[in-house]
Amino acid sequence: MSSPLPWFANNAFPLYLAPMAGVTDVVFRSICKELGADVMVTEFVSAEGIIRQDDRTRKYTEFTDEQRPCGVQLFGGDGERMGEAAKKIIDWKRPDFIDINFGCPVNKVVAKNGGSSLLKNCALVASVASGVAKAVGNLVPVTAKIRIGWDEKSINAPDVCHILEEEGMQAISVHGRTRAQSYRGEANWDIIDACARAVAVPVVGNGDIHSGEDVQHRRETTAVSGIMIGRAAMQNPWIFREAKQYLATGKQPEPVSLPERWEMIVRHCQMAMQSDRYGSERQTIMAMRSRLMTYCKGFPGAKPLRQKLCTVSSLAEVEDIAADYLRAISD
Repeated sequence: MSSPLPWFANNAFPLYLAPMAGVTDVVFRSICKELGADVMVTEFVSAEGIIRQDDRTRKYTEFTDEQRPCGVQLFGGDGERMGEAAKKIIDWKRPDFIDINFGCPVNKVVAKNGGSSLLKNCALVASVASGVAKAVGNLVPVTAKIRIGWDEKSINAPDVCHILEEEGMQAISVHGRTRAQSYRGEANWDIIDACARAVAVPVVGNGDIHSGEDVQHRRETTAVSGIMIGRAAMQNPWIFREAKQYLATGKQPEPVSLPERWEMIVRHCQMAMQSDRYGSERQTIMAMRSRLMTYCKGFPGAKPLRQKLCTVSSLAEVEDIAADYLRAISD
């Protein structure tokens, strides 16, 4: 499939890190890039916040050159305003693409006529996509991320994909759940496949990808041009490396050892402290608590471990918990 996006060239099958609010910050993207993710997308940012040049909003658009190709994801319901915001972002630091969020199910986004709420109004989808594409012109490509519909009675993703292609989107990511499902139930890969077959631009499938075997299965049984991995990467950022090994060899790699996992957990905390995202050490480690607990899902003795991690407020505490845990499981 031809595409102006070079990461799809020569039948490449890129692995995207899904944009996740509060998760895929510049630090976590760096970690996932090291571990094999091909394409990054920032946490979504408000077009209105960008236009107001709000410093907090602008911080969400930051990325390093090592993370390229990296796109900045925008949400909003006014195509002209979003186009203006996209041009501001490109002026600040040219991303490799602008991505439009038509998929976020969160109430505060939907209430502002953003994210998945637009799926109820195809004319508005067309207006937003067209507004951004025309404003950006040939500066950078524009892509979009959608869900399969608002609810089970209004699944319209193939039609939405047609509209997005007509309005100049160069690739479309499809999460195989409705807005009503949020993150419950199973992703519908039949609809994702129908989307991929409905348009000529690359479609990236998203939903319920937990292993290299899952990536291979969807590559072989659908027409998608790439895979986007979200929540599974929060617990296991090594999934990108594991998936590439599986695609290359057909064999499931050995699980990442607990010492290596703890080394990464501590390093993630250190990197977060070195960034200016959260503030002081105490603020940073407190902000990391939910991330630390997610990393430890499935560990032996995870429940008491997570109870300890939910109260940490210093790097030394995290390091002590890691040392105590590894000592205990080796005894």
